[in-house]
Amino acid sequence: PRKLCFTFSSQIFTLLVCVTVLNCKDKPVFTPSRLVVKYGDPASVICNACQQECLNEFFNLEYSVGKSTKTGTTISWNIDNFTDWTASLQCYYNKAAENVSDPDVQCCTILPLTVYKPPDKVSISFANHTGPLIEAHPYTLQCTVHNVAPVEKVMAIFYRGHSVVGQVQVNNSYGGKPMTHSYTLDVTPHKGEDGAAYWCAAELVLGPEGPQPPPVVISQNMTTTVYCESDNKNLLHSILTFESAAAEHEGKYTCTVSNGYWNFTEEFHVKVHGEFYIFTCPLFSDVVVK
Repeated sequence: PRKLCFTFSSQIFTLLVCVTVLNCKDKPVFTPSRLVVKYGDPASVICNACQQECLNEFFNLEYSVGKSTKTGTTISWNIDNFTDWTASLQCYYNKAAENVSDPDVQCCTILPLTVYKPPDKVSISFANHTGPLIEAHPYTLQCTVHNVAPVEKVMAIFYRGHSVVGQVQVNNSYGGKPMTHSYTLDVTPHKGEDGAAYWCAAELVLGPEGPQPPPVVISQNMTTTVYCESDNKNLLHSILTFESAAAEHEGKYTCTVSNGYWNFTEEFHVKVHGEFYIFTCPLFSDVVVK
């Protein structure tokens, strides 16, 4: 296709808009075809304005930062310190209309450009929850990625120990500038996960033009305690002691134990014969003290 390029200028900004039309057979070509650059790093690209179509035409490179040089139909652009989150590069040439009565147009190519910044830090927590977990109850893991760009290129990977439990990436665009964003994942803990450590990693997915391997920043480990209804080791109040016993102590007793989330009640009968012993509940439903 051929593209129409219109330049709008004011005291505030200059904007080049390309509108696709037919029959632009020899459009400008960038090398690399997509630029991925870390904020603050140097960068460079080359635009070959055309093979034949622009040899007798005006061609140029529109850019907001950096500098360029021309050699034949090739335009080289570079910058020592890339710090513009909204920078753009567009290579174009004028094209005379086939019909004298038609206006001249421009063939142009806009360079896909990604400026990235790794996060300052990554942290993990449970959303709206602190303390131990209850088996089979749902919770929301929250991976907070601090001061990263672009947010939409971040893949948040959640781990339990060495196992991946989920991956989350946003679908919306946030304008490319650094920001802090929280990625969430729902989990349901089980008894075997008591003592397991959750953590997350923020990976910048920048494609083959980006750094390899991709930049990754990991969070701290968050060790979890899982309370289970059938797990006696988690009962916080489970000991009932008789230091002395007499005949009048015979009868039915109720022992209630708690793990901080549930209460458990056990009834048992006590018969007293002779000397006494110390015992605990809720292991017996009938107890004889001698």
